[in-house]
Amino acid sequence: MSAILSLAWKSLMNRKGSVLLTLLAVALSVALFLGVDKARTGAREGFGNTISGTELIVGAPTGSVNLLLYSVFRMGSATAEISWPTYQQIANRPDVDWAVPISLGDSHRGFRVMGTTTEYFDHYKYGRQQDLTLAEGARFDDLFDAVIGADVARELGYDIGSPMILSHGLGQTDFGSGHDNRPFRVSGILAPTGTPVDQTVHVSLEAITAIHVGWETGAKNPLADTISEETIRSFDLTPKTVTAIFLGLERKGTILTTRREINTNRGEPLMAIIPSQALAELWSVTAIAERALLAVSIFVIAVGVVSILTSILTSLNERRREMSILRAVGARPGHIFTLLVLEAGLVGFLGALVGIILIHALLLVAGPMVADRFGRSLIGTGLGVTDLYKLLAVTGAALLAGAIPAWMAFRRSLADGLSIRV
Repeated sequence: MSAILSLAWKSLMNRKGSVLLTLLAVALSVALFLGVDKARTGAREGFGNTISGTELIVGAPTGSVNLLLYSVFRMGSATAEISWPTYQQIANRPDVDWAVPISLGDSHRGFRVMGTTTEYFDHYKYGRQQDLTLAEGARFDDLFDAVIGADVARELGYDIGSPMILSHGLGQTDFGSGHDNRPFRVSGILAPTGTPVDQTVHVSLEAITAIHVGWETGAKNPLADTISEETIRSFDLTPKTVTAIFLGLERKGTILTTRREINTNRGEPLMAIIPSQALAELWSVTAIAERALLAVSIFVIAVGVVSILTSILTSLNERRREMSILRAVGARPGHIFTLLVLEAGLVGFLGALVGIILIHALLLVAGPMVADRFGRSLIGTGLGVTDLYKLLAVTGAALLAGAIPAWMAFRRSLADGLSIRV
């Protein structure tokens, strides 16, 4: 067997040009399939690891996916707010262990600003119950302190004590809507998490109220700049509304009961969602597109395997004399069959191996770029058992494809090809 394998390798080396092109076709097809599959699974795991330990998210009535996207992933905007008395009512429920309110709607140079309480840093978890930790500095203590995510600090070059001006709304530029009369300073920088937290500026709820003094109509009042910081600090800065509430329950067994009671609240209309269920709903929406991409990728792999078959079939007529000589020196028909099958298997194996190496090299480069751009890391995209399965599957398919020209060569007689036909 080793002699036939060595002969198959030398035969491939004798036809390097066509073999390399075929190998490249297989490698690209495998890389495309793995790229789609790993991007899909990586995105799912990355989204799934963004929040953990939070049993319910409460917001104004909207779609569950929309509530999840704007409250956790900072995508989109809330359709309505929750009043402060309603937040207090929910926080004081006997089945609620902790309640963290958040307020969204402002930005800083393209990064979302989130108003919250210091309890956010105690209770918000990501990944497998991992806590948020400060790489530098401390939590916000003063009214105009800000705790920024790792990406914000890196991209904007901020350090502890750096000044920053928040903007009204979510645009990249303020167009005159900047809260430049209420400057903030960086008090802390969070350690990287691979989640949207890295791209968020965290301030206190009172700070959100303070910077909007004089903005009650939605636009800046010309007299807003005349209100001094000392005067602002003397005001009651308790927020009137919040965007959403993260809830932790005393007992997880009450999650369905608590959700139903919040959703049927007779006062202010509310919606409570379970994050994992909302994520499942999100994936059900994208499932059709995922299946379509996977189907296209599978067809591309099929094209790669067919290219192996085409390459061997094309060269078969040119190798009839070679086959006959091998038979003449003692090779049996089974040896010829095995030789051609092994050639196809080697091309499939090497092509799949190159494809796997190629996609992992691309993911190594693209992973940090995706995390920087979208604030979500592609988890689970490293080498794994699935790569081995795909390598074996492509090799097996190539071996089966090689059986067709091998059977054709097997049926040819010893005399076929001994004389050159013109």
